[in-house]
Amino acid sequence: MSIFRKTAVAAALSTALSLLPHAVSAETIYGAMEKAYQNNPDLNAARAGLRATDEGVPIAKAGYRPRISATATGSLIREESELTATEDFHTGSAGITITQQIFDGFQTLNNVRAAEANVFSSRETLKANEISILLAAAQSYANIARDQRIVSIRKQNLSFLREQLNAANARLEVGEGTRTDVSQAEAELASAQALLVNAVAQLKQSEAVYVQIVGDAPTRIKQPSPASKALPKNLDQAVAAGLREHPTIAAAQYNVDAAGYGVKSAEGTMLPGVVVQGALERSTGNSPGGGLDGNTASITARLEIPLYQGGAEYGQIRQAKERLGQQRILVDSARLEVQQTIVSAHAELEAALANITANRSQVSAANMALEGVIEERKVGQRTTLDVLDAQQSVLVAEESLVASQRNAVVASYSLLASMGRLTIKSQGLQVAEYRAEEHYEAVKDKWFGLRTVDGR
Repeated sequence: MSIFRKTAVAAALSTALSLLPHAVSAETIYGAMEKAYQNNPDLNAARAGLRATDEGVPIAKAGYRPRISATATGSLIREESELTATEDFHTGSAGITITQQIFDGFQTLNNVRAAEANVFSSRETLKANEISILLAAAQSYANIARDQRIVSIRKQNLSFLREQLNAANARLEVGEGTRTDVSQAEAELASAQALLVNAVAQLKQSEAVYVQIVGDAPTRIKQPSPASKALPKNLDQAVAAGLREHPTIAAAQYNVDAAGYGVKSAEGTMLPGVVVQGALERSTGNSPGGGLDGNTASITARLEIPLYQGGAEYGQIRQAKERLGQQRILVDSARLEVQQTIVSAHAELEAALANITANRSQVSAANMALEGVIEERKVGQRTTLDVLDAQQSVLVAEESLVASQRNAVVASYSLLASMGRLTIKSQGLQVAEYRAEEHYEAVKDKWFGLRTVDGR
Protein backbone atom coordinates (compact mmCIF):
# COMPACT_ATOMS: atom_id res chain seq x y z
CA MET A 1 0.00 0.00 0.00
CA SER A 2 1.40 3.39 -0.96
CA ILE A 3 2.02 6.18 1.53
CA PHE A 4 -0.76 8.20 -0.13
CA ARG A 5 -3.29 5.41 0.36
CA LYS A 6 -2.22 4.91 3.99
CA THR A 7 -2.72 8.61 4.66
CA ALA A 8 -6.14 8.56 3.00
CA VAL A 9 -7.27 5.55 5.03
CA ALA A 10 -6.05 7.17 8.27
CA ALA A 11 -7.90 10.37 7.46
CA ALA A 12 -11.10 8.51 6.66
CA LEU A 13 -10.86 6.55 9.91
CA SER A 14 -10.31 9.74 11.90
CA THR A 15 -13.33 11.37 10.28
CA ALA A 16 -15.52 8.34 10.97
CA LEU A 17 -14.50 8.30 14.63
CA SER A 18 -15.27 11.99 14.99
CA LEU A 19 -18.79 11.41 13.64
CA LEU A 20 -19.67 8.74 16.19
CA PRO A 21 -22.56 9.67 18.55
CA HIS A 22 -21.59 11.37 21.78
CA ALA A 23 -23.36 8.67 23.79
CA VAL A 24 -20.60 6.13 23.10
CA SER A 25 -17.90 8.37 24.58
CA ALA A 26 -16.60 7.43 27.99
CA GLU A 27 -18.17 9.12 30.99
CA THR A 28 -15.74 10.84 33.32
CA ILE A 29 -16.17 11.53 37.01
CA TYR A 30 -16.42 15.24 36.18
CA GLY A 31 -19.15 14.52 33.64
CA ALA A 32 -21.09 12.60 36.28
CA MET A 33 -20.89 15.56 38.65
CA GLU A 34 -21.97 17.95 35.90
CA LYS A 35 -25.06 15.87 35.14
CA ALA A 36 -25.92 15.54 38.82
CA TYR A 37 -25.64 19.32 39.27
CA GLN A 38 -28.18 19.81 36.49
CA ASN A 39 -30.50 16.82 36.86
CA ASN A 40 -30.61 15.68 40.49
CA PRO A 41 -34.22 16.05 41.71
CA ASP A 42 -33.26 16.56 45.35
CA LEU A 43 -31.00 19.45 44.37
CA ASN A 44 -33.68 20.99 42.16
CA ALA A 45 -36.16 20.64 45.04
CA ALA A 46 -33.73 22.48 47.34
CA ARG A 47 -33.49 25.28 44.77
CA ALA A 48 -37.29 25.52 44.69
CA GLY A 49 -37.27 25.68 48.48
CA LEU A 50 -34.83 28.58 48.36
CA ARG A 51 -37.07 30.42 45.91
CA ALA A 52 -39.94 29.96 48.36
CA THR A 53 -37.74 31.37 51.14
CA ASP A 54 -37.01 34.40 48.95
CA GLU A 55 -40.70 35.25 49.08
CA GLY A 56 -40.41 35.78 52.82
CA VAL A 57 -38.79 39.16 52.16
CA PRO A 58 -41.68 40.76 50.19
CA ILE A 59 -44.08 39.19 52.69
CA ALA A 60 -42.23 40.90 55.55
CA LYS A 61 -42.10 44.19 53.62
CA ALA A 62 -45.90 44.18 53.44
CA GLY A 63 -45.81 45.81 56.87
CA TYR A 64 -44.44 48.98 55.24
CA ARG A 65 -47.16 49.15 52.64
CA PRO A 66 -50.76 50.38 52.78
CA ARG A 67 -53.72 48.05 53.11
CA ILE A 68 -56.59 48.90 50.77
CA SER A 69 -60.08 47.48 50.96
CA ALA A 70 -63.39 48.25 49.30
CA THR A 71 -66.88 47.66 50.70
CA ALA A 72 -70.37 47.83 49.26
CA THR A 73 -73.73 47.40 51.02
CA GLY A 74 -77.38 47.65 49.93
CA SER A 75 -80.77 47.18 51.50
CA LEU A 76 -84.42 47.24 50.47
CA ILE A 77 -87.19 48.29 52.89
CA ARG A 78 -90.91 47.77 52.19
CA GLU A 79 -93.31 49.89 54.23
CA GLU A 80 -97.00 48.90 54.46
CA SER A 81 -99.68 50.97 56.17
CA GLU A 82 -103.51 50.96 56.38
CA LEU A 83 -103.60 54.67 55.52
CA THR A 84 -101.09 54.73 52.66
CA ALA A 85 -100.13 52.54 49.79
CA THR A 86 -97.19 50.13 50.09
CA GLU A 87 -93.87 51.87 49.46
CA ASP A 88 -90.36 50.50 48.79
CA PHE A 89 -87.25 52.31 50.05
CA HIS A 90 -83.69 51.41 49.17
CA THR A 91 -80.34 52.45 50.55
CA GLY A 92 -76.83 51.66 49.40
CA SER A 93 -73.25 52.64 50.04
CA ALA A 94 -69.82 51.95 48.58
CA GLY A 95 -66.52 52.96 50.02
CA ILE A 96 -62.78 52.49 50.02
CA THR A 97 -60.51 52.41 53.04
CA ILE A 98 -56.74 52.84 53.11
CA THR A 99 -54.82 51.88 56.25
CA GLN A 100 -51.17 52.76 56.68
CA GLN A 101 -48.99 51.67 59.57
CA ILE A 102 -46.77 54.61 60.51
CA PHE A 103 -44.89 53.05 63.40
CA ASP A 104 -45.06 49.50 64.81
CA GLY A 105 -42.20 49.42 67.25
CA PHE A 106 -39.71 48.54 64.49
CA GLN A 107 -41.37 45.14 64.10
CA THR A 108 -41.56 45.35 60.30
CA LEU A 109 -37.96 46.53 60.03
CA ASN A 110 -36.70 43.62 62.10
CA ASN A 111 -39.00 41.14 60.35
CA VAL A 112 -37.55 42.19 57.00
CA ARG A 113 -34.00 41.83 58.29
CA ALA A 114 -34.82 38.41 59.73
CA ALA A 115 -36.33 37.33 56.39
CA GLU A 116 -33.20 38.51 54.57
CA ALA A 117 -31.00 36.59 57.00
CA ASN A 118 -33.13 33.48 56.38
CA VAL A 119 -32.58 33.91 52.64
CA PHE A 120 -28.81 34.12 53.10
CA SER A 121 -28.87 31.11 55.40
CA SER A 122 -30.88 29.12 52.86
CA ARG A 123 -28.40 30.02 50.13
CA GLU A 124 -25.58 28.57 52.20
CA THR A 125 -27.68 25.49 52.90
CA LEU A 126 -28.23 25.12 49.16
CA LYS A 127 -24.45 25.29 48.63
CA ALA A 128 -24.06 22.50 51.19
CA ASN A 129 -26.68 20.47 49.31
CA GLU A 130 -24.82 21.03 46.04
CA ILE A 131 -21.62 19.80 47.66
CA SER A 132 -23.39 16.70 48.99
CA ILE A 133 -24.83 15.88 45.57
CA LEU A 134 -21.48 16.35 43.82
CA LEU A 135 -19.87 14.06 46.40
CA ALA A 136 -22.63 11.48 45.95
CA ALA A 137 -22.10 11.58 42.17
CA ALA A 138 -18.33 11.09 42.56
CA GLN A 139 -18.87 8.27 45.03
CA SER A 140 -21.40 6.47 42.82
CA TYR A 141 -19.01 6.80 39.86
CA ALA A 142 -16.14 5.33 41.89
CA ASN A 143 -18.40 2.51 43.11
CA ILE A 144 -19.27 1.50 39.55
CA ALA A 145 -15.59 1.60 38.53
CA ARG A 146 -14.76 -0.64 41.51
CA ASP A 147 -17.60 -3.07 40.84
CA GLN A 148 -16.78 -3.34 37.14
CA ARG A 149 -13.18 -4.23 37.92
CA ILE A 150 -14.24 -6.77 40.54
CA VAL A 151 -16.53 -8.41 37.98
CA SER A 152 -13.62 -8.54 35.55
CA ILE A 153 -11.29 -9.98 38.19
CA ARG A 154 -13.78 -12.64 39.18
CA LYS A 155 -14.34 -13.58 35.54
CA GLN A 156 -10.58 -14.07 35.17
CA ASN A 157 -10.57 -16.11 38.36
CA LEU A 158 -13.37 -18.25 36.96
CA SER A 159 -11.42 -18.86 33.75
CA PHE A 160 -8.31 -19.80 35.73
CA LEU A 161 -10.25 -22.25 37.89
CA ARG A 162 -11.82 -23.87 34.81
CA GLU A 163 -8.31 -24.43 33.49
CA GLN A 164 -7.32 -25.97 36.81
CA LEU A 165 -10.34 -28.26 36.74
CA ASN A 166 -9.51 -29.37 33.19
CA ALA A 167 -5.90 -29.94 34.22
CA ALA A 168 -6.97 -31.96 37.26
CA ASN A 169 -9.22 -34.15 35.10
CA ALA A 170 -6.39 -34.64 32.60
CA ARG A 171 -3.97 -35.70 35.33
CA LEU A 172 -6.59 -38.04 36.76
CA GLU A 173 -7.03 -39.74 33.38
CA VAL A 174 -3.28 -40.42 33.05
CA GLY A 175 -2.98 -41.51 36.66
CA GLU A 176 -0.96 -38.53 37.91
CA GLY A 177 -3.77 -36.98 39.97
CA THR A 178 -6.49 -38.00 42.35
CA ARG A 179 -10.23 -37.65 42.53
CA THR A 180 -9.71 -35.38 45.52
CA ASP A 181 -7.87 -32.88 43.32
CA VAL A 182 -10.79 -32.83 40.90
CA SER A 183 -13.32 -32.36 43.71
CA GLN A 184 -11.32 -29.52 45.21
CA ALA A 185 -11.15 -27.77 41.83
CA GLU A 186 -14.89 -28.28 41.29
CA ALA A 187 -15.71 -26.86 44.72
CA GLU A 188 -13.52 -23.81 44.14
CA LEU A 189 -15.08 -23.32 40.70
CA ALA A 190 -18.61 -23.38 42.15
CA SER A 191 -17.58 -20.86 44.79
CA ALA A 192 -16.08 -18.61 42.11
CA GLN A 193 -19.33 -18.76 40.11
CA ALA A 194 -21.27 -17.63 43.18
CA LEU A 195 -18.78 -14.80 43.76
CA LEU A 196 -19.22 -13.65 40.17
CA VAL A 197 -23.02 -13.64 40.50
CA ASN A 198 -22.73 -11.52 43.65
CA ALA A 199 -20.34 -9.11 41.93
CA VAL A 200 -22.71 -8.65 38.98
CA ALA A 201 -25.59 -8.03 41.37
CA GLN A 202 -23.55 -5.44 43.27
CA LEU A 203 -22.66 -3.71 39.99
CA LYS A 204 -26.34 -3.47 39.04
CA GLN A 205 -27.14 -1.93 42.42
CA SER A 206 -24.37 0.64 42.01
CA GLU A 207 -25.63 1.49 38.53
CA ALA A 208 -29.15 2.03 39.92
CA VAL A 209 -27.79 4.43 42.55
CA TYR A 210 -25.84 6.24 39.83
CA VAL A 211 -29.00 6.76 37.76
CA GLN A 212 -30.83 8.03 40.85
CA ILE A 213 -28.14 10.62 41.61
CA VAL A 214 -26.88 11.57 38.16
CA GLY A 215 -30.12 11.17 36.22
CA ASP A 216 -28.53 9.20 33.38
CA ALA A 217 -27.27 5.66 32.80
CA PRO A 218 -23.50 5.13 33.21
CA THR A 219 -21.55 4.84 29.97
CA ARG A 220 -18.09 3.30 29.71
CA ILE A 221 -16.99 4.11 33.24
CA LYS A 222 -13.23 4.17 33.73
CA GLN A 223 -11.15 4.00 36.89
CA PRO A 224 -10.92 7.60 38.17
CA SER A 225 -7.96 9.15 39.92
CA PRO A 226 -8.18 10.79 43.35
CA ALA A 227 -9.08 14.47 43.33
CA SER A 228 -6.18 16.84 42.87
CA LYS A 229 -7.80 20.26 42.43
CA ALA A 230 -8.15 22.49 45.52
CA LEU A 231 -6.73 19.86 47.90
CA PRO A 232 -4.87 21.23 50.96
CA LYS A 233 -1.21 20.57 51.62
CA ASN A 234 -1.77 19.28 55.13
CA LEU A 235 -4.42 18.68 57.78
CA ASP A 236 -3.98 22.07 59.48
CA GLN A 237 -4.66 23.90 56.22
CA ALA A 238 -7.68 21.69 55.60
CA VAL A 239 -9.21 22.45 59.01
CA ALA A 240 -8.52 26.18 58.71
CA ALA A 241 -10.07 26.32 55.24
CA GLY A 242 -13.11 24.31 56.32
CA LEU A 243 -13.82 26.52 59.33
CA ARG A 244 -13.51 29.54 57.07
CA GLU A 245 -15.35 28.36 53.96
CA HIS A 246 -17.85 25.62 54.78
CA PRO A 247 -21.41 26.75 53.97
CA THR A 248 -22.91 24.90 56.94
CA ILE A 249 -21.08 27.21 59.34
CA ALA A 250 -22.09 30.28 57.33
CA ALA A 251 -25.72 29.13 57.36
CA ALA A 252 -25.61 28.71 61.14
CA GLN A 253 -24.20 32.23 61.54
CA TYR A 254 -26.99 33.69 59.40
CA ASN A 255 -29.48 31.80 61.56
CA VAL A 256 -28.04 33.63 64.58
CA ASP A 257 -28.66 36.93 62.80
CA ALA A 258 -32.25 35.95 62.01
CA ALA A 259 -32.89 34.89 65.61
CA GLY A 260 -31.42 38.19 66.85
CA TYR A 261 -33.83 40.15 64.69
CA GLY A 262 -36.59 37.89 65.98
CA VAL A 263 -35.82 39.05 69.53
CA LYS A 264 -36.01 42.71 68.48
CA SER A 265 -39.27 42.10 66.66
CA ALA A 266 -40.77 40.46 69.74
CA GLU A 267 -39.65 43.38 71.89
CA GLY A 268 -41.33 45.72 69.42
CA THR A 269 -44.75 44.44 70.49
CA MET A 270 -44.33 46.40 73.73
CA LEU A 271 -43.69 49.72 71.97
CA PRO A 272 -46.41 52.19 70.87
CA GLY A 273 -47.96 51.90 67.43
CA VAL A 274 -49.33 54.59 65.12
CA VAL A 275 -51.84 53.88 62.35
CA VAL A 276 -53.43 56.33 59.91
CA GLN A 277 -56.65 55.37 58.14
CA GLY A 278 -58.44 57.21 55.37
CA ALA A 279 -61.95 56.36 54.20
CA LEU A 280 -64.19 57.61 51.38
CA GLU A 281 -67.85 56.52 51.17
CA ARG A 282 -70.69 57.25 48.74
CA SER A 283 -74.27 56.72 49.98
CA THR A 284 -77.44 56.56 47.88
CA GLY A 285 -81.08 55.83 48.59
CA ASN A 286 -84.51 57.24 49.20
CA SER A 287 -86.67 57.65 52.28
CA PRO A 288 -90.01 59.17 53.16
CA GLY A 289 -88.21 62.30 54.28
CA GLY A 290 -86.07 62.74 51.20
CA GLY A 291 -82.99 61.37 49.42
CA LEU A 292 -79.92 59.93 51.12
CA ASP A 293 -77.33 60.65 48.42
CA GLY A 294 -74.09 61.99 49.80
CA ASN A 295 -70.32 61.54 50.16
CA THR A 296 -68.35 61.04 53.33
CA ALA A 297 -64.57 61.34 53.72
CA SER A 298 -62.55 60.81 56.86
CA ILE A 299 -58.96 60.56 58.07
CA THR A 300 -58.26 58.90 61.39
CA ALA A 301 -55.00 58.64 63.30
CA ARG A 302 -54.72 56.10 66.09
CA LEU A 303 -52.02 55.84 68.72
CA GLU A 304 -52.00 52.54 70.57
CA ILE A 305 -49.84 52.05 73.66
CA PRO A 306 -49.77 48.42 74.82
CA LEU A 307 -49.85 48.16 78.61
CA TYR A 308 -50.57 44.50 79.26
CA GLN A 309 -51.59 41.77 76.81
CA GLY A 310 -52.14 38.86 79.14
CA GLY A 311 -48.41 38.15 79.50
CA ALA A 312 -48.07 36.67 76.02
CA GLU A 313 -45.68 39.42 74.95
CA TYR A 314 -43.26 38.56 77.76
CA GLY A 315 -43.35 34.87 76.93
CA GLN A 316 -42.72 35.58 73.26
CA ILE A 317 -39.68 37.71 74.09
CA ARG A 318 -38.23 35.05 76.39
CA GLN A 319 -38.92 32.40 73.75
CA ALA A 320 -37.13 34.46 71.07
CA LYS A 321 -34.11 34.90 73.35
CA GLU A 322 -33.89 31.16 73.98
CA ARG A 323 -34.01 30.51 70.25
CA LEU A 324 -31.20 33.00 69.79
CA GLY A 325 -29.14 31.13 72.36
CA GLN A 326 -29.92 27.86 70.62
CA GLN A 327 -28.70 29.20 67.27
CA ARG A 328 -25.45 30.41 68.84
CA ILE A 329 -24.82 26.95 70.25
CA LEU A 330 -25.55 25.42 66.84
CA VAL A 331 -22.75 27.53 65.32
CA ASP A 332 -20.28 25.87 67.68
CA SER A 333 -21.81 22.50 66.86
CA ALA A 334 -21.42 23.15 63.12
CA ARG A 335 -17.76 24.09 63.58
CA LEU A 336 -17.03 20.94 65.57
CA GLU A 337 -18.84 18.77 63.03
CA VAL A 338 -16.92 20.29 60.12
CA GLN A 339 -13.62 19.82 61.95
CA GLN A 340 -14.41 16.20 62.78
CA THR A 341 -15.45 15.45 59.21
CA ILE A 342 -12.26 16.99 57.82
CA VAL A 343 -10.02 15.02 60.19
CA SER A 344 -11.84 11.78 59.37
CA ALA A 345 -11.70 12.35 55.60
CA HIS A 346 -8.02 13.27 55.76
CA ALA A 347 -7.23 10.13 57.77
CA GLU A 348 -9.21 7.97 55.34
CA LEU A 349 -7.35 9.46 52.40
CA GLU A 350 -3.95 8.83 53.97
CA ALA A 351 -4.94 5.25 54.85
CA ALA A 352 -6.30 4.58 51.36
CA LEU A 353 -3.14 5.87 49.66
CA ALA A 354 -0.96 3.78 51.97
CA ASN A 355 -3.14 0.72 51.32
CA ILE A 356 -2.77 1.18 47.56
CA THR A 357 1.01 0.90 47.85
CA ALA A 358 0.75 -2.10 50.15
CA ASN A 359 -1.89 -3.82 48.01
CA ARG A 360 0.18 -3.40 44.85
CA SER A 361 3.07 -5.13 46.56
CA GLN A 362 0.65 -7.79 47.78
CA VAL A 363 -0.66 -8.39 44.24
CA SER A 364 2.85 -8.67 42.83
CA ALA A 365 3.96 -11.06 45.57
CA ALA A 366 0.78 -13.16 45.29
CA ASN A 367 1.19 -13.56 41.52
CA MET A 368 4.83 -14.56 41.91
CA ALA A 369 3.84 -17.06 44.59
CA LEU A 370 1.14 -18.50 42.33
CA GLU A 371 3.59 -18.95 39.48
CA GLY A 372 6.01 -20.67 41.83
CA VAL A 373 3.38 -23.03 43.23
CA ILE A 374 2.28 -23.98 39.70
CA GLU A 375 5.86 -24.79 38.73
CA GLU A 376 6.39 -26.78 41.92
CA ARG A 377 3.20 -28.76 41.28
CA LYS A 378 4.56 -29.78 37.89
CA VAL A 379 7.45 -31.56 39.60
CA GLY A 380 5.25 -33.05 42.31
CA GLN A 381 6.26 -30.77 45.17
CA ARG A 382 2.84 -29.06 45.44
CA THR A 383 -0.76 -30.19 45.21
CA THR A 384 -3.80 -28.81 43.43
CA LEU A 385 -5.03 -27.49 46.77
CA ASP A 386 -1.84 -25.41 47.09
CA VAL A 387 -2.48 -23.90 43.65
CA LEU A 388 -6.09 -23.10 44.55
CA ASP A 389 -4.99 -21.46 47.81
CA ALA A 390 -2.40 -19.39 45.97
CA GLN A 391 -5.01 -18.28 43.42
CA GLN A 392 -7.33 -17.30 46.27
CA SER A 393 -4.55 -15.11 47.66
CA VAL A 394 -4.19 -13.44 44.26
CA LEU A 395 -7.95 -12.85 44.10
CA VAL A 396 -8.04 -11.29 47.58
CA ALA A 397 -5.03 -9.09 46.81
CA GLU A 398 -6.44 -7.81 43.52
CA GLU A 399 -9.84 -7.04 45.02
CA SER A 400 -8.19 -5.32 47.98
CA LEU A 401 -6.25 -3.12 45.56
CA VAL A 402 -9.43 -2.19 43.70
CA ALA A 403 -11.19 -1.35 46.98
CA SER A 404 -8.24 0.80 48.11
CA GLN A 405 -8.25 2.72 44.84
CA ARG A 406 -11.97 3.36 45.19
CA ASN A 407 -11.51 4.44 48.81
CA ALA A 408 -8.77 6.89 47.81
CA VAL A 409 -11.02 8.51 45.21
CA VAL A 410 -13.98 8.81 47.58
CA ALA A 411 -11.82 10.01 50.48
CA SER A 412 -10.20 12.72 48.34
CA TYR A 413 -13.56 14.10 47.24
CA SER A 414 -14.92 13.69 50.77
CA LEU A 415 -12.04 15.83 52.05
CA LEU A 416 -12.92 18.54 49.54
CA ALA A 417 -16.60 18.30 50.50
CA SER A 418 -15.83 18.49 54.23
CA MET A 419 -13.87 21.70 53.57
CA GLY A 420 -16.69 23.20 51.50
CA ARG A 421 -14.50 23.20 48.38
CA LEU A 422 -16.23 20.58 46.25
CA THR A 423 -17.87 23.08 43.92
CA ILE A 424 -18.31 23.42 40.18
CA LYS A 425 -15.77 26.26 40.17
CA SER A 426 -13.06 24.45 42.11
CA GLN A 427 -13.37 21.36 39.91
CA GLY A 428 -13.74 23.30 36.65
CA LEU A 429 -17.05 21.63 35.76
CA GLN A 430 -18.49 22.67 32.40
CA VAL A 431 -21.98 23.51 33.60
CA ALA A 432 -23.90 26.74 34.12
CA GLU A 433 -23.90 27.80 37.75
CA TYR A 434 -27.28 28.22 39.45
CA ARG A 435 -27.45 31.87 40.52
CA ALA A 436 -29.82 32.10 43.47
CA GLU A 437 -29.58 35.89 43.70
CA GLU A 438 -31.31 36.39 40.36
CA HIS A 439 -34.67 35.16 41.69
CA TYR A 440 -34.22 37.09 44.92
CA GLU A 441 -33.57 40.36 43.10
CA ALA A 442 -36.64 39.76 40.94
CA VAL A 443 -39.07 39.27 43.84
CA LYS A 444 -37.73 41.16 46.86
CA ASP A 445 -39.58 44.41 46.02
CA LYS A 446 -42.67 43.07 44.24
CA TRP A 447 -45.92 44.73 45.32
CA PHE A 448 -48.32 42.40 43.55
CA GLY A 449 -48.57 39.57 41.00
CA LEU A 450 -49.58 35.92 41.15
CA ARG A 451 -47.17 34.42 38.64
CA THR A 452 -43.76 33.18 39.65
CA VAL A 453 -40.65 34.44 37.91
CA ASP A 454 -40.64 31.43 35.56
CA GLY A 455 -44.28 32.07 34.55
CA ARG A 456 -46.17 29.56 36.71
